[in-house]
Amino acid sequence: MKKNRLIFAGVAGVAVAVVMGNGVARSRAAETQGGRGSVRAVPKFEVDPAWPRIPNGWALGQVASAAADEQDHVWVLHRSRNVRRDQKTGPPVMEFDTAGNYVQGWGGVGSGHPWPSSEHGIYVDYKGFVWIGGQGDDDQILKFTKTGKFVMQIGRNGQKKTNQSTTNFWKPADVFVYPKTNELFVADGYGNKRIIVFDADTGAFKRMWGAFGNVPTDDPPPAPAATEQQGRGGRGGRGGRADELSRIPAKEIDAKDPGPSQFSTIHGVKVSNDGHVYAADRAGKRVQVFTLEGKFVAQAFVDRWCEEPHCGNGETVASVAFSGDAEQRFLYVASRSPARVWVYDRTTLQPLHSFGRPGVAPGEFYVLHHMTSDSKGNLYTSEVQDGRRVQKFVFRGIMSPPTE
Repeated sequence: MKKNRLIFAGVAGVAVAVVMGNGVARSRAAETQGGRGSVRAVPKFEVDPAWPRIPNGWALGQVASAAADEQDHVWVLHRSRNVRRDQKTGPPVMEFDTAGNYVQGWGGVGSGHPWPSSEHGIYVDYKGFVWIGGQGDDDQILKFTKTGKFVMQIGRNGQKKTNQSTTNFWKPADVFVYPKTNELFVADGYGNKRIIVFDADTGAFKRMWGAFGNVPTDDPPPAPAATEQQGRGGRGGRGGRADELSRIPAKEIDAKDPGPSQFSTIHGVKVSNDGHVYAADRAGKRVQVFTLEGKFVAQAFVDRWCEEPHCGNGETVASVAFSGDAEQRFLYVASRSPARVWVYDRTTLQPLHSFGRPGVAPGEFYVLHHMTSDSKGNLYTSEVQDGRRVQKFVFRGIMSPPTE
């Protein structure tokens, strides 16, 4: 029973979803309210603490990302330069089979081809190519074969960093290739504030957009720091500071407020089988959904009232993934600071359930980063900072969550 309580945690009104004007998003609203009763049926997962089996006494650095291929092998991208001094590690790209056995590894600085200074996103496309991203100052997306042969580079370091560029990025965070259009979708990212799309074969620019489908814009130059009035409120000008320290800005958010008109930190991107783009706006604490062309469909806030320092860094939506069924009925959302994975109805964007809690034991999370799922419905999560691991959550079917 204790194990079930660790894996499954009720929603209890913690997440707030906002769905905005689109027939697709509303089409199953009646079902969500009761209908077939399916809203209470959610995926059941069980963490596999023995997965993966890392060979040679290697330790993982910060695990930036993981991706499942057509064989359900899982490709792990970790920051091998971030291991502790007394640890040894393997290459930054590692392939594991479904049982967690090590298959191969490659990549890194000195491999004879470009490599990011800070690894961030990995994806294996339907043609078997492996895409690597990095959010360091080199601003690039790299394409490889599964054996590590370099194929193509999009973006170069030392270029002007702007949301208007059609050839370069600014700290891109994640990539996804949509088979039906053979297009590469990039979450760009930490510096820029956009989804940008390229032809996956040629690297030719196709289109881009920002939050709500707006034209992505650069931040204005920072304003000079305001000069504190001498003597304001008494010695040292500290008047009003006590009030400010006790203020919790998140409490002041109007639940109807749609949020910023631009992305805050666009950290992840996935495209569903039915052609909807799901963008993870981490600092914006929301998932936004678009058509393939960038038309805004809907959004959902996730743990919107999470507030630093009491809730980590206060950021939530780090990544999304889909359930393994053909309809991809469920949307999984990695909520970074609250250290849990949310289960949403993908069509209605209604929160159904969550699991996980802060910690480093199996099934707990310490700085959730990216997620992926395989064809059998298993879910894989990666953790950076001191988490430094990838975890496999084995899909055990659909069930009603336990009541508190």
